[in-house]
Amino acid sequence: MSVCVLEAIRVPRGKGRESGALHSVKPVDLLKTLFDEMQTRTAIDTKVVDEVVLGCVTQVGDQGANIAQAASLYAGWDPKGSGTTVSSYCTSGITACAIAAAKITAGQGDVFAVGGVESMSRVPMMSDKGALFVDPAVSGKLPFIPNGIVADFVASREGFTREQLDQYAADSHNKAAFATEQGYFSRSLVPVKDAEGNVLLAQDESIRGNSSIETMAGLNPMFAGMGAKGGFDELLCREYPQVKEIIHDHHAGNSPGMVDGASLALLASSESAEKLGLPVRAKLIAFSSKRGPVIEGLTGGLYAAQDVLERAGMNAADIDLWEFNEGFAGIAMNFQRQLNIPNDRFNVNGSGIAMGHAMGATGVNILGMMTDELERRDLRTGLIAISGAAGIGGAMIVQRGS
Repeated sequence: MSVCVLEAIRVPRGKGRESGALHSVKPVDLLKTLFDEMQTRTAIDTKVVDEVVLGCVTQVGDQGANIAQAASLYAGWDPKGSGTTVSSYCTSGITACAIAAAKITAGQGDVFAVGGVESMSRVPMMSDKGALFVDPAVSGKLPFIPNGIVADFVASREGFTREQLDQYAADSHNKAAFATEQGYFSRSLVPVKDAEGNVLLAQDESIRGNSSIETMAGLNPMFAGMGAKGGFDELLCREYPQVKEIIHDHHAGNSPGMVDGASLALLASSESAEKLGLPVRAKLIAFSSKRGPVIEGLTGGLYAAQDVLERAGMNAADIDLWEFNEGFAGIAMNFQRQLNIPNDRFNVNGSGIAMGHAMGATGVNILGMMTDELERRDLRTGLIAISGAAGIGGAMIVQRGS
């Protein structure tokens, strides 16, 4: 049974700070914007929706109490089944898609709304005070290495220089700026408005066009002190003796920005898509939640990508386009190197360094970006992947609809 993507939309990502364009907007209202737009675009009777499954990492405050259920009902939807909010760290949006796809394949439903939300200006990362972050007995046993230090470790292991990391980051910003200017994102972008109908944000807010190594030269690395004082550098070098020293070269410019955002997609069986009379924009072919070593943190997306290719009976050369969330320049560069991905197939319109990483929303953000770009380029097959903390990985193969 095919799992069809009927539509995939997102709001622009706003800077995750009080001065950001979306700080005044509650997460349920970010989602309501998309629920409203989805109903307008598809004219779907929401009673046919079996379940709403949304990713959200920090489920406290504005994002607590099962925001999938709250936001869908708040938006006036009337699905047959429950709303479910899931967290698998940064891969939460892919996980939401995979849960729905598995239920469709198993005959446990026909139509699902999936997506995610993260308002990082209103609900800061780690404000849930989970044991992974605040309990040394737990974090030390895993062991949990903070993501920025993992990024510096991977860059050091692979021999990436500060100049290479900065060039990658500058390219991400410049590609995203060009794509924005050319309207490549306009198919899926839904502007956010205030109660009076005034547009608060129509384009991704954190993109910096005309970026270069020179514009980033004055930015200081962020994780050296943490690596030394926390004993993380020593631990990694002991576990990986081939790495003699961790060079801390990641800074605010070559790291993913914290942003506010939301995304929503409509998935259905092929039979339901036909009954609804809606065109199939893409199909989900395979998915994976394979993880990497916990101590290597943000390498999980690589393991998931390798696994999903194997599950689909494909290899990297079969993939026309790749969307890998840029969780630090060194992590993205390593993913590209290990899979031998040509530059003209990899993150062709920029990614998390330029546009930011609204954690729970990112999976369906990049699903929509992939679907748009496969259509625009008249290509067939794409792979989306994300790495999360503590080794978590998520990947999915997407094929353009006929």
